[in-house]
Amino acid sequence: MLNVRIRAIFLVLSMAIFAGLPLVSHSAEAQAPSVLKQLDEAFVQVAEKVTPAVVNIRSSKKEAASGVPGELDPFFKHPFRDFDDLFKRFKKGPKPEGFKQEGLGSGVIISSDGHILTNSHVVKDADEIQVNLSDRRSFTAKVIGTDSESDIAVIKIDAKDLPIAKLGDSSKLRVGELVMAIGNPFGLNRTVTSGIVSATGRTNVGIIDYEDFIQTDAAINPGNSGGPLVNISGEVIGINTAIATRSGGYQGIGFAIPSNSANLIMEDLLKDGKVRRGLLGVNIQDMNESLAKSFGRTDTKGALVAQVVEGSPAEKAGIKPEDIILKFNGQDVSGAAELKNLVGRQKPGATSKLTVWRNGKTVDFSIEIGERTAKALGTPVPPAAGETFEELGLEIERVPAAAAEKMGLKEGQGVLVKDVKGDGLGSRMGLRSGDVILEVDGKNISSPSDFSDGVKKAREHKVIRLKIQRGTAKIFVASPIG
Repeated sequence: MLNVRIRAIFLVLSMAIFAGLPLVSHSAEAQAPSVLKQLDEAFVQVAEKVTPAVVNIRSSKKEAASGVPGELDPFFKHPFRDFDDLFKRFKKGPKPEGFKQEGLGSGVIISSDGHILTNSHVVKDADEIQVNLSDRRSFTAKVIGTDSESDIAVIKIDAKDLPIAKLGDSSKLRVGELVMAIGNPFGLNRTVTSGIVSATGRTNVGIIDYEDFIQTDAAINPGNSGGPLVNISGEVIGINTAIATRSGGYQGIGFAIPSNSANLIMEDLLKDGKVRRGLLGVNIQDMNESLAKSFGRTDTKGALVAQVVEGSPAEKAGIKPEDIILKFNGQDVSGAAELKNLVGRQKPGATSKLTVWRNGKTVDFSIEIGERTAKALGTPVPPAAGETFEELGLEIERVPAAAAEKMGLKEGQGVLVKDVKGDGLGSRMGLRSGDVILEVDGKNISSPSDFSDGVKKAREHKVIRLKIQRGTAKIFVASPIG
């Protein structure tokens, strides 16, 4: 509680400063203790209200025998890690037959008959799941459904009249709001920490497929995974999922899945045991200033269509590469991640409306949403492993027949990037060896001389845009050019 009181004092002083109140006046001295007590009591009441609905989850999975010794599954593989990695402990020496890998996480009870919301990575593929309640009772849980793309799971224990937590409306969340994280960090049951909402709508973190994270500075650590992030009213507004860390512990940056997103996934899991998501059938990317300028745009909003899948809903509706999707069902699209989330929430078969920027004009399209499946997505093929362009730092050549066949290209389509110099413009644009340059500023190229002509014309406009193919994926890159 000392940490809470320190934060409260800081909050009151900050409020006084912003309000222009004299910090040493007799009225302020009289009011401050009352304000502090009210805030202190609010935190206490939230903790007392939500903590009984928070559970400790232990999962175990049998591993095959191995002669490789190990002590701890490495926690730091990426600065953004899910909390329970640190608890995947391994016995010293070779693994015996039937060795169990164990994980530790948290969850929150959302129905009095035993449904529990948690993270998919806490329980997925587990052979046994043990749930410990606040009253020290222990139950074996079964998995109702998991969704790795959102990292949400629902499990069930055979119990009645359990305390539950209420899900709040995360769309109303504002940066700066007070929040509390409750869970089992390092196995310390039902630990409560406090902080604020640092940001909302965090995407491109690289943790899961569908990202729209709440960022918080509430202290959360390995073992908090799946536990609730709650507001000052005691409503669950997020499910704690990952931390940014270089030490394996708290560094002031944590991420939670918004409650509204978790609730939608939970409803599908409870109903069908799985999640069905919408699909357009396009490869999209974010805009940057250079790309926007090359398409005649003055801002970087929207999602750029780099590729349209053959036979997809997008192709049938008339969507083309180089279209910029500005709105989806009337809602502005800020970037590729937001469009992906909006489409993913649609049910397959639903009809949606797209507003697209094409050739300097906006055009509306109606599209019947498809279903996101592994077959529909396909599997990108890694790129296969001339003439030198010193300014761009590129060495290019005609695409060899074997590489063209592997990448699904027609004969004479594009030029192959054979080498990229580390300090050239091509490197700064993100080009790699093995990329195939298909277009320069919207014009097809089939030889190094075509590419040279395209670069010369691009200099006249002071910006160059390339359409490239990397494996089977097509993307755009752009940059100013002198």
